[in-house]
Amino acid sequence: MEYNAVFWAIVAIIALSFVWGQVRAALNRSRMSDTLPKELIGIYDADDYARQQQYQRVSGKFSLISGSASTLMFLLVLFFGVLGSLEGLLQQVTTHYVLLPLLFVLVIVVFASLFSMPFDYYSTFVIEERFGFNKSTKATFFLDALKNLLLMSVIAGVVIGIVSFLYHLSPQWFWVWAWIALTFFSVGIAYFYSQLIAPLFNKQTPLEEGELRDALMDLAEKTEFPISDVYVIDGSKRSTKANAYFAGFGKRKRICLYDTLIDDLDIEEIAAVLAHEIGHYKKRHIPINMALATMQQGFQLWLMSLFLGSVALTAAMGSTAETPSFILGLIAFSLLFGPISELLSVGSGVLSRRFEYQADAFAASYGYGQALVDGLKTISAKALSNMTPHPVVVFWTYSHPPLLQRMQALGISSFTEKPEPESDTENDTGDTGPNTDSDAETESDIS
Repeated sequence: MEYNAVFWAIVAIIALSFVWGQVRAALNRSRMSDTLPKELIGIYDADDYARQQQYQRVSGKFSLISGSASTLMFLLVLFFGVLGSLEGLLQQVTTHYVLLPLLFVLVIVVFASLFSMPFDYYSTFVIEERFGFNKSTKATFFLDALKNLLLMSVIAGVVIGIVSFLYHLSPQWFWVWAWIALTFFSVGIAYFYSQLIAPLFNKQTPLEEGELRDALMDLAEKTEFPISDVYVIDGSKRSTKANAYFAGFGKRKRICLYDTLIDDLDIEEIAAVLAHEIGHYKKRHIPINMALATMQQGFQLWLMSLFLGSVALTAAMGSTAETPSFILGLIAFSLLFGPISELLSVGSGVLSRRFEYQADAFAASYGYGQALVDGLKTISAKALSNMTPHPVVVFWTYSHPPLLQRMQALGISSFTEKPEPESDTENDTGDTGPNTDSDAETESDIS
């Protein structure tokens, strides 16, 4: 094992990334309070706020433990040259320039899935169960884990197979052909996600005829938003958290609503969520994001082509061979590219938050401003979302502005009371949950 400059650079990147994550988590904790902040009156009551703070603390502590374990495991793998040894073992099975990387990636995907499974299990059946979010059974959990493993293996296999094949054909110009091929692959994934991938995990059924469907179709017609149909996703079989999105291109777009969203919000609020989504479409946010992602992918592939033949990258991963290894070089470069990728992600977050404001404004222009806020307040409160995150955390990691900032941009006060429903029954089974990263930084899923 050669502890060269590349090796120590990678170790430093991993360690600093972990430390910076914990700094962000500490900044968020500094904003926590035992008493209900006045700006959250009308969103939380005192008891629900106390429960939200407890959820954030428990989630944050668990994120620290799981993140520490993952970082420690990664460092041990690097220091003991496990990846180099793994390639040596697999070379006894095959040395083919495509099959060897494919087999290598398959082993890594399986190991990563098995390593993360106990943490996922604890998060689902202890933390989420404790706070009333989990609806998944153990059978569903393990079946999902198997499906995710197979799906990740297929996607990673396709990507690695394409890149390794093209690199073998033309090491100098492979990045151009790989860029083209992976762009088509990414577009294909986005196009067929709702029809092919999502049904592997959730059942999608057309929204039945009725007042809700009529309202959504009328809104789509009024805004000239072409859709093929509206579907309901049975998200309640796993969680009380909810979401909504549209998928597809051209006239094949479909609206997908979680059943928990339908349970939680009234018709006008659901229409407001759709109006927000239509705002993304009308403002061309999706093609802009895809274009930027494609440019970033091209830049990364080009930069990788300059370094992939370096023996120093291979040695840093534990190889003792005198010739460079494609797959080890690819992994080493990806780790070195981490800080650049994170900075690019920060820039994407700034743009994404701007897009969210624009989509909110679009919904408000059709008279759905208050309904959108009411819906987001319900979703965020039931999900126990952190609505007072630290500004540094928001800037660095959030793709959506915090709810209070979205309300301020729309000129709507948090003290606005939502009228009680006229129905004699209350729906209380649905929540849209927060996006939770390794620092327990949260935001609404509705985009």
